[in-house]
Amino acid sequence: MATTLFILNDAPYGNERIYNALRLAGVLAGRDEQQVQVFLMADAVACAKTGQKVPEGYYSVELMLGKVLRRGRVALCGTCMDARGLSETDMIEGAKRSTLAQLADWTLEADKVLVF
Repeated sequence: MATTLFILNDAPYGNERIYNALRLAGVLAGRDEQQVQVFLMADAVACAKTGQKVPEGYYSVELMLGKVLRRGRVALCGTCMDARGLSETDMIEGAKRSTLAQLADWTLEADKVLVF
């Protein structure tokens, strides 16, 4: 099984980088031969914030991450969470607080690493 690691850095809304990364991650996660891992760092940790309310017809990063979580893994930089005042109880179910050491492990294990 091939593993693709996505490293996301940007805020969930404001440009389309996160949107496009999660679109691709969601499609890959739906394929049997793929394992998808998403590591959120910097402003991207806010992507996993629960209770997002977006205008009708606008994409929801929270829902897109949920699609990835059904078959993949999502980790959040703990230092980045702390800097933004976010706790594990603020995050969607399945997204796990993590460390740079975990990101290093995932990077070494991955067949492909995509950075957005």
